[in-house]
Amino acid sequence: MALTFYTNPMSRGRIVRWMLEEVGVAYDTVVLDYASTMHDAAYLAINPMGKVPAIIDDGRVVTECAAICAYLAEAYPAAGLAPTVDERADYYRWFFYAAGPVEHAITNRALGVVPTETQQRMVGYRSFDSAVDILEQAVGRHPYIAGDRFTAADVYVGSQVLFGLQFGSLPKRDAFEAYAARLVARDAYRRAAALDDAAIPAT
Repeated sequence: MALTFYTNPMSRGRIVRWMLEEVGVAYDTVVLDYASTMHDAAYLAINPMGKVPAIIDDGRVVTECAAICAYLAEAYPAAGLAPTVDERADYYRWFFYAAGPVEHAITNRALGVVPTETQQRMVGYRSFDSAVDILEQAVGRHPYIAGDRFTAADVYVGSQVLFGLQFGSLPKRDAFEAYAARLVARDAYRRAAALDDAAIPAT
């Protein structure tokens, strides 16, 4: 099978790069530029949003970081990144909590959007503070998000925490920093970071 990874090293594509390195499957990388190639007809045929990342795995197109991570865990079970029966509830719960409420809360805060009490009934995260408090509890409950073992959910949830700590969109809390320390010690994380850092154009 042929797997192609479309990305930019200064994007959420770093999440999928890490997942690919965890999976350990061979893949080709196509680096796209925000101002040009992401909007070319050839790429828009793959992802009409004109966003990265995307993958094509043996002719199958997958977009959206959380979907790609979940797909790769199931498509390549030998990597052991999909959940066991006992892990499944926390795996899916926190995987999609990070992809939904946490992502929305962080984005809205960055845009200066603060829902009123009435609007909190409409948004999926209630308030930024409550979304962050719940995330803190989730990552502090076990060594990894679904228990004692690293899974694909940790790639996505962990990336949210790592980005948040790096860029200041999440507060520095002990549970976040302890979780982050476990993740950045992984060989696959380090390989992925080195590949992406090397692909950033020199300024």
